[in-house]
Parts: sequence; C-alpha cells; structure tokens
Amino acid sequence: MGSTGLCFYGHCIVMCLLQMITASSEPFIVNGSEGPVLASLGGNLELSCQLSPPQQAQHMEIRWFRNLYTEPVHLYRDGKDMFGEIISKYVERTELLKDGIGEGKVTLRIFNVTVDDDGSYHCVFKDGDFYEEHITEVKVTAINLRVQINVHPPNTKGVIVECHSGGWFPRPLMQWRDRRGEVIPAASKSHSQGRDKLFNMKISLLIRESFFPKVICCLQNPLTGQEERTSVILSDAFFSWNRIWKMILGIILSMMVVSILVFSCLLHHEHKVFRCTWDAPWIIGLLIITSSVVTVVLVMVYLHMKQRVPVSDVHFELDTLWVEDISVILCSLMVPATMLVSYTYFRLKDWCQHNHAQRVFTSN
Repeated sequence: MGSTGLCFYGHCIVMCLLQMITASSEPFIVNGSEGPVLASLGGNLELSCQLSPPQQAQHMEIRWFRNLYTEPVHLYRDGKDMFGEIISKYVERTELLKDGIGEGKVTLRIFNVTVDDDGSYHCVFKDGDFYEEHITEVKVTAINLRVQINVHPPNTKGVIVECHSGGWFPRPLMQWRDRRGEVIPAASKSHSQGRDKLFNMKISLLIRESFFPKVICCLQNPLTGQEERTSVILSDAFFSWNRIWKMILGIILSMMVVSILVFSCLLHHEHKVFRCTWDAPWIIGLLIITSSVVTVVLVMVYLHMKQRVPVSDVHFELDTLWVEDISVILCSLMVPATMLVSYTYFRLKDWCQHNHAQRVFTSN
C-alpha cells in the first residue's frame, strides 16, 4: 500500500513537470501598447508587455532594447536582472516589475525621462530558440509655462513685438493671434535646440498701424495639444512716432517751399516786372521747388520700401533708424541746396543778360 501510494505521488509529480514543460514550450505572441506612449520630461515611464496566451515566463529571457539587440536597456535572464549588461545611459535608471511574470506580464520602468528616451522600444521574450517581440513607440513631451513677450521701441515702420519661450519638446506650433482668435501672419519665426535638445522658440510680429490693440502669442504641443499663451496690449501711443516723424519731414519740406517762394518773390521785386513766360523768376522757382520735392520724396520712398534687412535680423531696428536719420538729413540739406541752386541760376542768368546787353550796346 505504501509503495502504491509512492508510485501514485511520483506519477503526479512527473505529470506536473511534463505539463510545465509542455506549457513552457507552448508558442506565444507578445502584446503591448499599440499607440504611442507619452512620457513627460523628468518623470517616470512604464512600458508593459504580455505573453498571449498567458503563461509562466520566469524561466525565459526578457530583453528590452532600442536600436541594437546587443545593447539592452534592461535584461532579465536565468531568473535575475543582468544589470552589468545594460548600456551606460540606462544604468540605475531602469527597473523590471515582475509581479505578473507568472502569467507572462512584465513592466519596464524608466526613471527621470530625458529627450534621448524618445523613440522605439523592443520587448523580446525568448524561450530556448523561440522568441517573439513587441515594439512600443515612446513620445517624450515637454512644455514651458513661461512665455515672454518683448515690445521694441516704435520706429517709422511700426512696432516690433517678439515672443520667446524655451524648454519645449517636440517643436511646438507657434503663432500670433488677435483678440478674436484669428491668426496674424508673423514677420519671422525661428527655433534652436540646446545641448539638452529642447527647443527654444522665437516669433516676431511687425505691427504698422494700431489695427491690433491686443496680440496673443500661442504655443501648442503637437502631441498633447496643451497650449500656453500670453498677450500684450498696444496703445495708440506706440504708433505716435510715425506721425511725429512725418510731421517733422513735413515742416522741413514746408520750410524749403517757403524759402524758395520768398527767394523768387525777392527776385520778382528786384526785376519789378511780372511775366507769365516760361523764364519768369517765379515760374523757375516753382519748377525748382517741384523738382526738389519730387526728388526728396522719391529718395525717401525708395529707402523705406527697399527691404535691406529682414525683421528677424538683429540689425533691423538699426537699419530703420538709419533710414529715419538719412531722410531728415536729406530734407535738411535740400533746403540750402535748393536755395543755392536757385541763387546760382538766377545770378548766372542776370550775368548773361547783362553781358548780352553790353554787347548789343557796344555794337550799336
């Protein structure tokens, strides 16, 4: 009876072992997250994969890797973690959660997520010569709650408004909007990446008139849809310099016109004759005034319309100030230059007429 019981128990043990061997060699597939897994910069990331059908996986090799099979992010073999074979940048940053390993489920935890952790992860279960894998895509996200707007001093071309924000990943969508939420075309847009591979964004807007009393700088993470924004209100005082500058040029041009008119009137008084012929002093004066004004206006229009420096260039404001100064200098110099031309012309004309009269008198 004792020997029969012993045989029975031995048979049961053998059958259990055979079932375990059969179960362990049963074909399987590996399942995991289908869509991209989002991970916040600086946080922790958990990636799970599961055998299907569920089965014991403690005796299997479980390997997580990125691009190369021989460079594991984490490796589990012979029932223990092989920390010595993990690539350097993941040392002491990973942990394999094995609570569900009896059913073929494990979870890889990555601490202190960086931008370099963005990309694909391969989860491989290997049982003898048979293995299967699942690939999970990880998207690292980072946003910056600080969005800064700088308003530059106004100039004749308008007001430059710049928006800055750094520490974004991936590169965010950045745009200007008005108070109704409609997009305002930007004058320039640029970005750069630091050593940490985070994006630093910059967008500029040139406002020529007070059509947009309020402008809003918006940045949006393309993965999460999370948006950060800040706004600035521009009063009419920002656009007063353009009117003041035009008034200064108008005064200078008016002085030029008045000066030439006075000079022509003096010549008319000197000759004591009023003629409507083409060589009359007042007509010559008007022609000189017209040609001078047209010349100055054409030069100023050319200088202002020609795009020498883009708005994004750091020298844009310097170039605008140069144009303003050159315009004022040209107008200021045009007054004495025009008077000198008028004086020279009329004096030469009087000298020629005087010589002609002397020759006529001598011949008679």
